[in-house]
Amino acid sequence: MPHNTEHAASKPNIIFFMTDQQRWDCIGTYNSHIHTPNIDKLTAQGITYSQAVCQAPMCVPSRTSMMFGYYPSQLGVRTNHGGLYDEDKLPSDPLPELMRQAGYQTAGFGKTHWNHGVKTEVPSTRGFEVRAIGLSRDSGHYEDGAVMMGDVDPEGLAAYYEETKDYGGGEENSKGYIGCTSQVPTPWHRDGWVAEQCLNFIDEGLDESRPLFLYLSFLKPHAGFNVPKEFEDLYDLNDIPDIVQPPWELEQDTHLAATDAVNESSQINYWEKRHVWEAMTPEERKRTTLRYWANCSWLDDYLGQALEKLERQGRLDNALIVFVSDHGEMMGERQHRFSKYCLYESSVRVPMILAGSYLPQVAHGTVDDRPAELVDLVPTLSKVAGLPRNPQLPGLDLLGETKRLGTFCEFHGKGTEPHHSAPALMWRKQDYKLIMYMPGTLGGAIGRIGEFQGELYDLAADPNEWHNVYGDEKYAAIRERMTGELLMHLACVWSRGPVFYDRHGLAALE
Repeated sequence: MPHNTEHAASKPNIIFFMTDQQRWDCIGTYNSHIHTPNIDKLTAQGITYSQAVCQAPMCVPSRTSMMFGYYPSQLGVRTNHGGLYDEDKLPSDPLPELMRQAGYQTAGFGKTHWNHGVKTEVPSTRGFEVRAIGLSRDSGHYEDGAVMMGDVDPEGLAAYYEETKDYGGGEENSKGYIGCTSQVPTPWHRDGWVAEQCLNFIDEGLDESRPLFLYLSFLKPHAGFNVPKEFEDLYDLNDIPDIVQPPWELEQDTHLAATDAVNESSQINYWEKRHVWEAMTPEERKRTTLRYWANCSWLDDYLGQALEKLERQGRLDNALIVFVSDHGEMMGERQHRFSKYCLYESSVRVPMILAGSYLPQVAHGTVDDRPAELVDLVPTLSKVAGLPRNPQLPGLDLLGETKRLGTFCEFHGKGTEPHHSAPALMWRKQDYKLIMYMPGTLGGAIGRIGEFQGELYDLAADPNEWHNVYGDEKYAAIRERMTGELLMHLACVWSRGPVFYDRHGLAALE
């Protein structure tokens, strides 16, 4: 449903909340088991985009894409090993810098994971005037110019790392997903520290002369699942369902199987987790789900605290509030798959809400079922801030009338070029999903394009995506139509940008 927002007399405050790896169905609006009262309140005060997807099912390419407004393949940031490192040769200004240029006070708290943690002559926070990150400066994910938890509260960060020391890289091994009832005080958790910095800023740091762009981004509900007891206690283990598994034991001929085939570490990681989870009782498996949901509830509580303080400051009287996550989480589906790294629904769909007093009352409590993407946020918020539209961006104004036919997501495996997987591309409509992929690695793939394979899922009849009907002639017309739409969508996107320029206006791709 398009909405007219021209009634706003002045630039609204823009409040941007973000979580990491939160499934689209892990808010109370879509799952009655989950306690997220503050997010649910946003759905009642705004628009829920029920068909929203990310542009890549992993942190770095998804977040870079979202903040710059281009697809990962346009930016050349396709896996978590990539990044836009050169501050002098960015393809465009990222969202915080756009907001700063529009006259906003810009304050960013928590994770961006853009992978630009290299020292520069002038420290860059990419437009954030106030910046705090809940990590140590030697973590590899610092931003030069930001306040780091490791500098300010090394004791707290050390206590957190001690509790999670057996959770593995990214806190994603089996112990990370099993988790624990945390014994670390909440301000010593990385998200707790970030939230406290944000709450203190709202109390003491607001510039009354300018509108506010506030970004609060958490590391959870991403594993590890070390959760404060009060949020575990919101749930009864008996109320939590076990994960339903497909009738087949091994992954079929899919892009996920093709990824496993070229990445030995991915295979080892999967089978280690699978052996652990197959040996668990249903109650033990449910405990992992409980702690994931409890993480969602914990972050919802911080979101509520921030909104309450902003309301006291009068900053919600004219405000647009965004809630979103960067990608989803498989949570044991498809024979005990965890994390993301695939193009299935639980991995690519995300919660996306626009709410607040900036929206007309008629929009409150509505659901927009048009195809929506994370790249839509830059053009949407730019328009709200009064900035001209960048015609090269593939995204649309979420508050406008234009409707796309489907949504796009891309996956390039987990390795480094040229050894990462050949591309897998998704074109999704409300009732059907097409995935086109190449088996093998990217190296030499251009000479093997005839080996492409496909997946097609009837989402209405098969929401779990267990039955690939790509070769079923009953679906031939749908398959061909969606293949053509995917091709033309990418042709139109790649034909118009981005054109890279340095600060002197000279083409930088030499």
